[in-house]
Amino acid sequence: MSQKLIIFDMDGTLVNSSLTIANAINYVRKNLGFEPMEQESILRMVNDHTLNPAKTFYHAEAFDADHERWFSEYYTKNHENELVLYNGIKELLESLKDRGHALAVATNAYRGSTIESLTHLDVYDHFDAIACYDDVEKGKPHPDMLHKILNDLGHSNEKSIFIGDGPRDEMASKNADIPYIMVDWGFTDHNDAVRTVQDLKEMLHKL
Repeated sequence: MSQKLIIFDMDGTLVNSSLTIANAINYVRKNLGFEPMEQESILRMVNDHTLNPAKTFYHAEAFDADHERWFSEYYTKNHENELVLYNGIKELLESLKDRGHALAVATNAYRGSTIESLTHLDVYDHFDAIACYDDVEKGKPHPDMLHKILNDLGHSNEKSIFIGDGPRDEMASKNADIPYIMVDWGFTDHNDAVRTVQDLKEMLHKL
């Protein structure tokens, strides 16, 4: 078994944050004077790479400082009550670290809320690097944050793996030329995806 860099998406892959994401987006919409959207609709559109999320949720061409401030405000106040790790994730991370693999997170969430979430869930120290939406010029599906992690840790793409739950992750992985594993216990459903954390653990232990 060779040591690898294993990069995880956060929301829908490591963390069940569906309630917080939907509520935070609706909190921003409320501050902008818009009606709330249904949680199911928000989660479906969050992972649709063909949509401009700023336009879809906030009727703006791009996210601005108010959007980020309000989203982070809700996230900070509520993440401790609403976020949970998927069952088996912490044990998976610990087993991968014990085997000598490097671990990282690549997420379209903001750095502040990412650190808050991973710290609250007691897994932040498991990761050797994180790359977030506001760390790079372009978020996923662009490869910028994956390239940043490779550069920060000095790893090659062929000895790395990216694990995510949606088309943005898959496209980012392809654009960075990194092998990809799709999981489906998150926000989206894929016929050829890994179904359980235990199945993922067994797959990764065969590396």
